[in-house]
Amino acid sequence: MRYDIATLKSRLGAIRTDDNPAILKQKSRDFYWYSPTLKRQLDQVIADIMVMPKNLDELIHVLATCHSLGIPVTPRGTGTGNYGQAMPLSGGVLLDLSAMNAVKSIGNGRVVTEPGAILAEIDHETREKSGQELRLSPSTYHTATLGGFIAGGSGGVGSIRWGGLRDYGNIIRLKVVTMEASPRVLELTGDDLHKVSHAYGTNGIIVECEVPLAPAYPWVDVIFGFDDLRQATEFSNSLGEQDGLLLKELAVIAAPAPHDYFLRHRKFLPRDKHAVVLMVADFALLPLLAFARRWKGAELLMRSDTLADDEKKGLPPAFELAWNHTTLRALRVDPGITYLQVLYPFPNQVELVEKIHAHFGEEVACHLEFVKFDGKVTCFGLPLVKFTSEERLEEIMRIHEEMGAPIFNPHRYTLEEGGMKQTDEIQLAFKREADPQGLLNPGKMIAWEDPNYDFRSGKTFLFKGLGG
Repeated sequence: MRYDIATLKSRLGAIRTDDNPAILKQKSRDFYWYSPTLKRQLDQVIADIMVMPKNLDELIHVLATCHSLGIPVTPRGTGTGNYGQAMPLSGGVLLDLSAMNAVKSIGNGRVVTEPGAILAEIDHETREKSGQELRLSPSTYHTATLGGFIAGGSGGVGSIRWGGLRDYGNIIRLKVVTMEASPRVLELTGDDLHKVSHAYGTNGIIVECEVPLAPAYPWVDVIFGFDDLRQATEFSNSLGEQDGLLLKELAVIAAPAPHDYFLRHRKFLPRDKHAVVLMVADFALLPLLAFARRWKGAELLMRSDTLADDEKKGLPPAFELAWNHTTLRALRVDPGITYLQVLYPFPNQVELVEKIHAHFGEEVACHLEFVKFDGKVTCFGLPLVKFTSEERLEEIMRIHEEMGAPIFNPHRYTLEEGGMKQTDEIQLAFKREADPQGLLNPGKMIAWEDPNYDFRSGKTFLFKGLGG
């Protein structure tokens, strides 16, 4: 569809814009290419113009102008998502919020920021001024924005202690701007947060985030090795249940992936060892080692606090071996790898992990992230899949579901297909209020685009805007 971009630019005046084709192509992308399916579907997606407001007044003017011209708007942080969340399926305006990056206030147990604030930079400021840090972050901590994390993420580093973003208390308050003729600024708390968190910016533009902080500690990276995957899984599950051991990250990666893909750590990683990668507060390190000595087969492979300076140089932190960075490191070595997102439900997660690993072997290399889920310790899987065809990928997901492991499909770009597999009536109702013309990130909410879509059909939803 063609939009009146010339009129838009003239009405925006001094607000910064960019329509350089190379920049537009770069900024219209995220890490969608992790998925061969999404790469095929989304490779040609590109915005018509990028707009970069630097404050709330400019943002409101941008939204009002786009509303009057019928131009869709897709908000973007730094583009570290994996499912095309911030890719403009209908073209139009790519709304780059990176200039709205202020840390506005730091209090006891809380921080207030603009949406474009980088997580690592928030932590730098909160640690320096208050001895506190964010509870949760993705593995893209050094580049991801807080607004983008809330709009497109669900949990990550810290989830072994604090659960996910959806859990009560992990977001305190959000301010959002609506997409109307006269945009409103709404403040959301409590259950109302679910209207916009993990909604991909379809229900309003997040302009202010208030989230909790936790005491900041020096964190020690530790890697244990096991000959047996079940032993590694049982050890990690039990370790996650030790409330007195303050952990920030706890992952299991099956051999030979750690040796083959974690190139800078390779000297610590025998090829036949299943790796348990974790981060522990410095004061809890000795109790952790005492706990590990009780486990037959647990071999200490690395602890960052004993490494010489030359050994530490260039060594990425443990969280950059985990979550989606595990997949990224595998892809750098083997472009034929993709991944899944799996839940191994409590209380049979250990047995289910073993059962699925035995079924697939190295075709679906086990990668577990231990988390608190509904208050219970269990694990999510982000297994590394050797991609052969989209049909086989669908079959692998079907087998997981049949074996009792629900899939949060990372090969779909819509809200519903990624996990819910049904209409979220609360989010849909709020979109009708906040974006009555459907101009915010069109194509990402099936319930809006096709209210009669049959989620049981097994068919993939394909947004008409992708047809050109």
